[in-house]
Amino acid sequence: MADAFTLYKLIILYMLDKVNFPLSNGQLSEFILDREYTDYFTVQSALSELVETGFLKMKTIRNTSLYEITDEGRKTLSYFQKRISPDIREEIDSFLKEHSYELRNETSTPADYYRTPEGEYAVRCRVLERDSTLIDLTLTVPVKEQAETICSHWREKSQRLYASIIKELL
Repeated sequence: MADAFTLYKLIILYMLDKVNFPLSNGQLSEFILDREYTDYFTVQSALSELVETGFLKMKTIRNTSLYEITDEGRKTLSYFQKRISPDIREEIDSFLKEHSYELRNETSTPADYYRTPEGEYAVRCRVLERDSTLIDLTLTVPVKEQAETICSHWREKSQRLYASIIKELL
């Protein structure tokens, strides 16, 4: 079992090493579970252990855990990458190539909200590209439902809104 568990951790490191943006818990789990490599709880244990050992960084945005590989994780992967079979590496590479736009779009447009001291809700919407923030917009609305709606619409409308703002300002 230890060898299989190590393989799951290496798969996660390999996936995160191949992209230049964070992947969510759901995205990583989906790949592994869809191929029936292991079960959900084992994936969560592997992610937890990788964070605890400093091989991954995790941040949480609106109930979504996002993971990035660290330099230490890259170094470890370079030593043990050969333990991932060529077939599995090919599956990962194909999956990432096929889904990279959706995967990136999902994590590059975070939106979150919080209650202000005045009792309203501040909604923070961002568009991220690599290590840069293209837009960071905070709106204040009076009720929680409006904040939730803005967050849920941000991903699909952010590119159009960003283009519109730039056009207006230039």
